[in-house]
Amino acid sequence: MSSNIFFKKKNIKIKNLFPKKKLEFNFQVKDIKPLHLARKNEITFFDSIKYKEIAEVTQASLCITTNNLEKYLPVKCEKIVVKNVLFELARVTQLIYPTADKDTPDLSLKIPNKSKYKKVRFGNNVLIGKNVKIGKNSIIGSNSIIEQNVSIGNNCLIGSGIVIKNSLIGENVVIQDGCKIGQKGFGFIPIQGKNIKFPHIGKVIIKDNVEIAANCTIDRGSVDDTVIGINTYLDNQVHIAHNVQIGSNCMIAGQVGFAGSSRLGNNVSIGGQAGISGHLKIGNNVKIGGGSGVVKDIDDNEIVMGYPAVPLKEFLRKEKKGNE
Repeated sequence: MSSNIFFKKKNIKIKNLFPKKKLEFNFQVKDIKPLHLARKNEITFFDSIKYKEIAEVTQASLCITTNNLEKYLPVKCEKIVVKNVLFELARVTQLIYPTADKDTPDLSLKIPNKSKYKKVRFGNNVLIGKNVKIGKNSIIGSNSIIEQNVSIGNNCLIGSGIVIKNSLIGENVVIQDGCKIGQKGFGFIPIQGKNIKFPHIGKVIIKDNVEIAANCTIDRGSVDDTVIGINTYLDNQVHIAHNVQIGSNCMIAGQVGFAGSSRLGNNVSIGGQAGISGHLKIGNNVKIGGGSGVVKDIDDNEIVMGYPAVPLKEFLRKEKKGNE
């Protein structure tokens, strides 16, 4: 996740974020990032033993974690021990990025200045925000909205009725009608009878030669980024939640849904109406049958099907036994 160009950050020192904690250092917070990306003067979080190996080598200056997990963090990383990591992370993120908990409409939108975009073709009623970059030979269809700071590469085809925000899009990308890309994800924390909104400070990265069919939704990342790899194809009505990262050359059929923070390798094929639970790791060359429910990690080269998804041979054996 590169420096944040989509949300304004407040300059806050660490002791102002945790006034009741005794801290060794009082640095100015540079950013909030996941364990594997955080560096000096940045905050991260660690709330699951699943990420132990990453936590052991994090370069973050401070980590929000629990009493049971703090022992896995490097000595040089300051620990903030709390009962509810996500609640504390949401509180801190809100203080540093006060506008990231909601999607306020971009009031800088205007009809594009065609002298600025000489080699771009626009349909009717297109609106463009400040600092939008659109590469040559790209086409933006009617009634589409490209919000501030979005970048679109060369030779892209953006259909009609599309909204794109908080996104960086590569070259030769096709996005068909009705897609919504870069909106806030489904992030909240139910606590004491309230739903605490979790700010989403990440973005969407769509790499070269991707095709996204009609009416897909791709949420921006919460603390990490949401990424669609090179030459990946999404069918109609696919939903991709925050922080999902999809590899290259993947084929995803209609109405597939991804919960947050799952990661797919390269050359993954997923049949229609399958569901992928959150925080899973799907290997390379995996095939997932239509209508399957994936609730655990899948190794490279596996073929799975069913709910819950199991190796194909096991699924067929159970089906045969059930029909006897």
